[in-house]
Amino acid sequence: MKKGNEHLIHEKIIAPNSYPRVSRLRLLKLLAENLVSCNGTIINGRAGTGKTTLTTDFVRHAGRPVSWYKVDAADRDLRLFCEYLSATLQQQRIPIDAQRLLQISETVESDRAALLAEAFVFQLSERKPEPLLIVIEDLHLVYDAEWVVPFFRRLLPLLPVNVHLLITCRCLPPAPLWRLRSKQMLRVVEESELAFNLEEAIALFETYELGEETARIAWHRANGRAAMIAEFTGAPGRSIADSLLTRTLTSLSGPAPDF
Repeated sequence: MKKGNEHLIHEKIIAPNSYPRVSRLRLLKLLAENLVSCNGTIINGRAGTGKTTLTTDFVRHAGRPVSWYKVDAADRDLRLFCEYLSATLQQQRIPIDAQRLLQISETVESDRAALLAEAFVFQLSERKPEPLLIVIEDLHLVYDAEWVVPFFRRLLPLLPVNVHLLITCRCLPPAPLWRLRSKQMLRVVEESELAFNLEEAIALFETYELGEETARIAWHRANGRAAMIAEFTGAPGRSIADSLLTRTLTSLSGPAPDF
């Protein structure tokens, strides 16, 4: 962390150092295509749908420098948001003048968020034309901040061609943002796309040496939801998966297990 940023929480601008047991190639391919076909991607889904796991895996495969920023509710303050965004870019040796950006956020009363976005893009454009992926995780925590819509509505169309913005959130952002997808500036990956398909569930269960039948039952009961499928594989001694299989084979019409 650069001097003067000691009050920032360093862990918020470091990508999680964890990867899935099985890469979900169909989703990685989709995200890779987005890098060259649009300015930004929104991964939208409730807790437990695998947003962060997919994003960290994509970061590993993206083949470009990554600036990661995990948003907290306190970051609805534009100054603090600006500081974190600048700090994560500076870690990639991108010469962002945070003080200049902060001056704009503090002194401009009208349209300051849009002007801040323009200044931010201008500084990004002055760097060497190398690819960059900017990840902003959990943006939904600051949706109620008045600057969010004007900032991102101005930022996305202006991003340099080699810079891609990836946002994760538990609900779609305000309409003026997600409607940018109609202009081919934004691709929204919905919760339904995040769900495991049967082939992916079977591949995951194989890494635990669990059979296809167990995977099929768990996939059906979990409705493809990533966190629930993980629960079926992760119990000590695989008791959840074994119990699930036994109970289901005994009575297919019985109630689902309560985890």
